[in-house]
Amino acid sequence: MSIEVTPAMRPERAREIAASFDLRALPADFYANPFPVYAALRETEPVHRMPDGSWFLTRYADLVAVYRDAQVFSSDKKVEFTPKYGAGSPLLEHHTTSLVFNDPPLHTRVRKLIMGALTRRAIAAMEPGLILLVETLLDGIEQRGGGDLIEDFASAIPVEIIGNLLAVPRDERGPLRAWSLAILGALEPRLTPEQEELGNRSVREFLDYLKVLVADRRKNPGDPEHDVLTRLIQGESSGEKLSETELLQNCIFILNAGHETTTNLIGNALVSLQEWPQEKERLLRAIGPAPDWDVLEPVMTLAVDEFLRFESSNQLGNRRAVQACEVGGVALPEGALVTLCIGAANRDPAQFANPDVLDLGRENNRHLAFGFGIHQCAGLSLARLEGRVAIGRFLARFPRYRLTESPVRGGRARFRGFLRAAFSVG
Repeated sequence: MSIEVTPAMRPERAREIAASFDLRALPADFYANPFPVYAALRETEPVHRMPDGSWFLTRYADLVAVYRDAQVFSSDKKVEFTPKYGAGSPLLEHHTTSLVFNDPPLHTRVRKLIMGALTRRAIAAMEPGLILLVETLLDGIEQRGGGDLIEDFASAIPVEIIGNLLAVPRDERGPLRAWSLAILGALEPRLTPEQEELGNRSVREFLDYLKVLVADRRKNPGDPEHDVLTRLIQGESSGEKLSETELLQNCIFILNAGHETTTNLIGNALVSLQEWPQEKERLLRAIGPAPDWDVLEPVMTLAVDEFLRFESSNQLGNRRAVQACEVGGVALPEGALVTLCIGAANRDPAQFANPDVLDLGRENNRHLAFGFGIHQCAGLSLARLEGRVAIGRFLARFPRYRLTESPVRGGRARFRGFLRAAFSVG
């Protein structure tokens, strides 16, 4: 049985969408396969002005230039998000306080605290627990003869890992995924009243939960070398601490950022291998019947980075020009809002040979899935570890897995992943 995953798009249709491209009015076939549209934009208008006056960038070199220049291109979202969410709303407070949507000095302070608990040694110490978690999930799948790649596997892994990182009690992790999906869903370019209401309610509920968790952790601190929440509470050795709002909102950010993107990485990878059977066989040959995972680490790292490039978990980023400037030969005014299309840049033929081909042995893969510059993802090493262990051990256990029906995309422009992907173990 043939299962359609990424439907083809005719070149003339891609050019039609590109000619009037507007992130706030995207057709359904774009969500199913945006890459032909990105290619058409990159070829005809790589610095595209959208109807709302903002700019959409699709070339790799232009994204890197913007990422490099944090003085001109601000990550602070107060100007952009206040009219979107409304002054005083929970969504506004969250998204304008979290690490990713801020400039130094707040960004620097929070990132330094988080990175102190994500050292190479700390991440290595997480690996045995991660392997046990993955093997336990695979045992359940084997018993059932299949399941759903997202609900039964991909989404279960980062919830546990990030929950462990903040030492969230295991029996209290149930609502985390729903809160995360609602809050991150509110970042979509077009926000429905229902999405906005759910997002605001999710922030409020998340904060109510975290206030109790933080109060308990203040009384019973953990090991700051491994417990990020304890580290954030205690602050830097210099005595500089986060405010209560900064602390709570960045706990939400950590749980969300480590959850959605890693879920998408694992789900996208395992579905992509169904579309690229020759690459699946290539990886299976490398893994072999008796895997030596230490020897396979560089092989799996190359594969994970190619999955990230090919189907970037996070497709879009945003900046605001704080002064008049030029990008890709186009003059931008002071205050210009800029969308960085990571999904397009990661398939730019000027940077990647055969960019629309999944090549799990691709060398020198300088993709932008983790961003670039001062805002490069703080958890990239942890995400790579989760990807290597989850994807590698799934394939070793179920080399002949197959989709049993067409998977369901999440229907988002910013975050590219699946909501459901039913499969059997073959």
